[in-house]
Amino acid sequence: MFIWLSVLGAVLLFLFVLGIFFTNQIMYIKQRTNQFIIERETAEGHYAQEAFEALPKEEICLHSPYGYDIKGYYVHPHQTKNTIIICHGVTMNLLNSIKYMNLFLELGWNAVIYDHRRHGMSGGKTTSYGYYEKHDLKTVADWLREKNGKDALIGIHGESMGAVTTLLYAGMPGEDADFYVADCPFATFEEQLIYRLKEDFRLPGTLILPLANLFLKWRDGYRIRDVSPLSVITRIKKPVLFIHSKYDDYIPAESSELLYEKKTGKKKLYIAEKGAHAMSYTHNREGYKKTVRDFLQDITDQHKESERG
Repeated sequence: MFIWLSVLGAVLLFLFVLGIFFTNQIMYIKQRTNQFIIERETAEGHYAQEAFEALPKEEICLHSPYGYDIKGYYVHPHQTKNTIIICHGVTMNLLNSIKYMNLFLELGWNAVIYDHRRHGMSGGKTTSYGYYEKHDLKTVADWLREKNGKDALIGIHGESMGAVTTLLYAGMPGEDADFYVADCPFATFEEQLIYRLKEDFRLPGTLILPLANLFLKWRDGYRIRDVSPLSVITRIKKPVLFIHSKYDDYIPAESSELLYEKKTGKKKLYIAEKGAHAMSYTHNREGYKKTVRDFLQDITDQHKESERG
């Protein structure tokens, strides 16, 4: 009897340690340093410190519904109320958003760049891949709408986790943007974790995820299946531009293709021929710019027609 109890205790201890370890990897994923991001973005021709510092902008500090500060910048070199909000990917910060900001500035738009919870200058203890981040995005979008008014066009551009956050927000009641750009999102967190476990660790996700799900709900208040753009995609009525690199081996392009297929209403899909994960713009700049420019033109034309009507 004692031996069986010892074995049971050892198994339970192992499962406990495994659950803690795996959810730590999710909740406390290691962030990139400012130095790494600046060096990479500078080398790719996306970032110039003097140029960024010279832009007309103001710091923003908003209060998250979860009790911490959301920090970023409202960059406004143009005499327009039309503004894009840019959501960076996991492990990154707003410095990684500057390349997309510059793209929209070139097209005559102003921009908001900000740090997600537990990233950059913002507060927050854990990363939730869009589950809590979507409510912070709502805080930013609501602030911008109040600032610029109902007649302003507001768009949201997200990369990777930022794209997931963007789509989850777009499917929320009370969302208040006019369009969305989702660059390399996963369709469901569950399928993404299964894929990464197989690719990175050669482990069967179907055995580990139930344990991780239990611990994640206990430790951070949500379940893996709660982070699913696919589950809200049919509720998104505003236009969405989906972007993905054809050879993305971190989040396969099939994720965006599936979301595009399920999305009803106005939508567009751009599959870039070159680049790894979150590198569609870096390696396909002209195609990316043209796709975004054409998408924005459709949005602004439709907006003008509705105002005339």
